[in-house]
Parts: sequence; structure tokens; C-alpha cells
Amino acid sequence: MYFHALIPFKPVNPKTRLSCILSQEEREAFARTMLEDVIASVLKSGCSATLLCTHPFKHEDTLIAVRKEPLNEAINWALRQFHCPALIIMADLPLVTAGDIQRLIRTEKDMAIVPGRGGGTNVIFLKKPQCFHADFYGASFIDHMAVAEECGFSVEVIDSFRMSTDIDEKEDLVEILIHGKGRKSKEFLENSGFTLAIDEKGRVGVQRDAHKETL
Repeated sequence: MYFHALIPFKPVNPKTRLSCILSQEEREAFARTMLEDVIASVLKSGCSATLLCTHPFKHEDTLIAVRKEPLNEAINWALRQFHCPALIIMADLPLVTAGDIQRLIRTEKDMAIVPGRGGGTNVIFLKKPQCFHADFYGASFIDHMAVAEECGFSVEVIDSFRMSTDIDEKEDLVEILIHGKGRKSKEFLENSGFTLAIDEKGRVGVQRDAHKETL
């Protein structure tokens, strides 16, 4: 069966919560690097991909759709174009593997969903995307489960460390440095001078050589 992945991506001024440790230019480069890790896993899983971008962007291995609407409106526009099962996956999940994605698309349910931390949603697989509408932000996992019920979907909730680890805060970089072996995102952070640091209370964080302090 043919599967297609939709990857929302903000190429200009992304990841503003990392402004304390990365410049805008660095954040844009880091976002592109995380995207590359996600795309590589998506394509290896057997899915083709479309990037749903907020600004013009080029990528040789994906289709590109540029939409100016807010995230939910843009995703819902894209879902109406689908005539095959659809995977919605965020661009800031650099630890995701092809095996993780295949676990979703092999579900026997109508829909598979991966919760994010704090009530969010990181990945959704839909066998009938035209019936669904996205409702990201806030407690989106609860909202998406309600939408699935409205559609009459059976649902599988997938518990996955790698797919639930989205990168938004400086503390999240720890997970890439520890678990990101072979990922471009880890290489980017290491080349940018980031290393693990343990404070006096034994908590693990990151430090950057240029700053000389734990962040």
C-alpha cells in the first residue's frame, strides 16, 4: 500500500525557545538538520513525503507546498488533497527511526497516534485522512482523540521514546547528545561545541564551549 508523509516545517526563524543558546542563523541550520534526520527515516520507511512550509524552501527528495495559513489550517488543506493513507510527522523529531514509522503504518486500527510531552501530539497516521482535521497546540492529544471519535475511527496509541522526543527547549538537546548516534542533529550540536554537563546536583544538561557554562 502507498503511504505519504506530511511534514510541517518552518524554515525562517524556527525554534525561538532555543534563542538563548543559538542565533537565528544557527537555529535555522539546526532545524534543517533535524528535518534531514526525519526525512531520511520517512523515506527509509517506504513513505514518500511533502514538506508543508511557511516560506519557500527546496529539497530534492520531497515535494514542497508553501502555505501562509496557521499550522492547523495548512495541515487540513493538505489532508483534503490526499487520496492515500497519510502520516503527519513533526520536523523536530530527530531520533525517529524508519522502524518507528513502520510500526505506525502497520497498525490494524484506522488511526495511530504518538503523544508528545505535556499533552501534545508528535505523529499521526491516518488511513482515511480526508475525514480528519488537525487540532494542534494546547492539549492536542486529547483534541485529536476527540476528532477520531467523531470520525468513528478505531485508534492505537503508540508509546515511543524516540517519537515523543521533540526538540523545543535547551534541555531537550541532552537527548540528542545521548541517543542520537549516527544522526546529523548530533553531529551539528557537537560541531557547534555542545557537550553534556552534570551539575552539582547530578542533573544532566548541556554546555557550549564558547559559553563556558552549563546551559
